[in-house]
Amino acid sequence: MVFTHSLPLVPVPVSVTAGEGRMPVTTATRVSGDTAATTQMIDAIQRRTGIRTERVDGDADITLRIDPAVAAAEGYTLSIGDSATIIGADEAGLFYGVQTLLQLLREDEDGTWGLLRAEIADAPRFSRRGVMLDVARHFFGVDDVKRYIDSTSALKFNHLHLHLSDDQGWRVQIDSWPLLTDRASVSSVTPGEGGFYTKDDYREIVEHAASRHMIVIPEIDLPGHTHAIGVAYPDLVEEPVVSDDNRAQAESLGQPLPVRGEIYHGWAVGHSSVRIHEERTYDFVRDVVRELAEMTPGPYIHVGGDESLGTPQADFDLFAARATQIVVDAGKIPVAWHEMGSAADIAEGTVGQYWGNTTPRGTHAEEAAHFVERGGALIMSASNVAYLDMKYTPDYPLGLDWAAIIDVQTAYQWEPTAVLDVPDSAILGIETPLWSETTRTYADVEKLVFPRAAAQAEVAWSPKDTADRVWESFRVRLGALAPLWKAEGVTFHASDEVPWSTR
Repeated sequence: MVFTHSLPLVPVPVSVTAGEGRMPVTTATRVSGDTAATTQMIDAIQRRTGIRTERVDGDADITLRIDPAVAAAEGYTLSIGDSATIIGADEAGLFYGVQTLLQLLREDEDGTWGLLRAEIADAPRFSRRGVMLDVARHFFGVDDVKRYIDSTSALKFNHLHLHLSDDQGWRVQIDSWPLLTDRASVSSVTPGEGGFYTKDDYREIVEHAASRHMIVIPEIDLPGHTHAIGVAYPDLVEEPVVSDDNRAQAESLGQPLPVRGEIYHGWAVGHSSVRIHEERTYDFVRDVVRELAEMTPGPYIHVGGDESLGTPQADFDLFAARATQIVVDAGKIPVAWHEMGSAADIAEGTVGQYWGNTTPRGTHAEEAAHFVERGGALIMSASNVAYLDMKYTPDYPLGLDWAAIIDVQTAYQWEPTAVLDVPDSAILGIETPLWSETTRTYADVEKLVFPRAAAQAEVAWSPKDTADRVWESFRVRLGALAPLWKAEGVTFHASDEVPWSTR
């Protein structure tokens, strides 16, 4: 088998032919293209090299343009010889072509810069390539979220799932229920920390994501993971249902048990629920969904549905049916964790998010399949390979280990269509979540996300049967990203599985 190790590209494109030598990049290099991607490329080249290329009309050394005939949606071609041309099938394809070109920008031993010569034709395997950031357990501000968007969209991810509420905190302004931010946003897993996004903050995140061709999916986790709602509005939630497992975990970690109406700083799950038989609960859900829909141009709203361990099944089924229909009535497509597939009457077209193992346990596979039976589809987030908050090694200082120890190779070597017995066409793609129990700073987030997000990016984008879509090729190409990440200020974990490049 032949690998194209000489081309340091992640994710690996559909078709790659390496050329000889490099196309020089200097202050005399001219760039042509009337698109946002052109400006983004010029700025990125300057950040990497210190060289400010010249933007011109007409003939240029690097040309960017759009032609829908060159590839499928989000696809592009890139030709680098004595000059370079990026042709995107659309604006997104042009943006992704720029990301590929930036990976081919290399410094020579004499300090000069150039683009590795190549002929590339590329388009994504899956239309859904997502990352998730939990801002509920630990809050991350607008600038951090924008950095997360920049560094993950550079790997051709195109969806950002924001986990905006959980037992430990509420993170988005809702005008019709103001106590959510007055009382329930001041807390997190760590005492004394908190925060929330004003509506202007949220719109700024959405707009920045759109500039990187990323769709934002807001999640309000329901009917469980709702203790923080009860801090603001105690009449909306039930008394906590504290299990023996909750008690044992709290004791082992030295954490408190949940008390209704009081801020909760623990990690335990499954103890909280909104009041499912109170009509005021659905007034609340309807208002929250309406306000989120008004400021979310993307098609999705995520309503949670996971780990409602203290909620009777009949109550859960009732809530799932009503909550998903509320999203539909607001003009959006509901998304829910796979447990909501246990409810017979979830709204038709609801998208399920599977977070079980690659070898499904219990009723997880059946629950996930029900979304497809109801005319929906599935996002694959198998926790034992795709969860970015798991430890790299047993002694790694950040992360958890309840799903698995996930080194970079484990994050890379899985196949989304092989997990469940559903048609391949029912798999929209993947999402790789970052839960934030152990991440107090954004640098902590980056250490867990990178380099494993690059592995997930290749799983989502690249054809599964191309020659380079194998670990031995990937680890070398991944190592070559180090100079680019360092130039962009990405704090990555330099795993010893990878031969990291210095130039």
